[in-house]
Amino acid sequence: MEDIIIDERFRQLQTTFMEEHYREFDDSEENKFSYTDIFRAYNTLLENFIQESLIQRLPNFSMADFIRQLQMRRDELDGEVFEILLSFSDFLAFKEAILDFKSAKEGRTVDLSSGISITSSNHGVPSMDELCNNSPGSFN
Repeated sequence: MEDIIIDERFRQLQTTFMEEHYREFDDSEENKFSYTDIFRAYNTLLENFIQESLIQRLPNFSMADFIRQLQMRRDELDGEVFEILLSFSDFLAFKEAILDFKSAKEGRTVDLSSGISITSSNHGVPSMDELCNNSPGSFN
């Protein structure tokens, strides 16, 4: 399952879908009716890709049974792959992802690098000058 989700084709499928639909979404508490149709289309697209990929590997695979098992064992499953799979059925997670995508496309992401500075910390570590001039056996 992890191989399918990290596959470049899967990521490209998600990116292409978000590229086509992100303009429809607003960062407000109220949800438009069109969001439901877009969310269903997203689920169908990803489920079909996963199903086709799994059927190639497991000929008797059933997506309906798989989703039912995921939902029944939601509390037992751990790991990023299962979180991703469960998020496909979570509208709020989808909306957050598409709004993040929209922010990135419109250049409204937070740049945290401006508050970062890198300094040298020589706590107990001698400088090159100290090593060359003060060490026993130096050539001075």
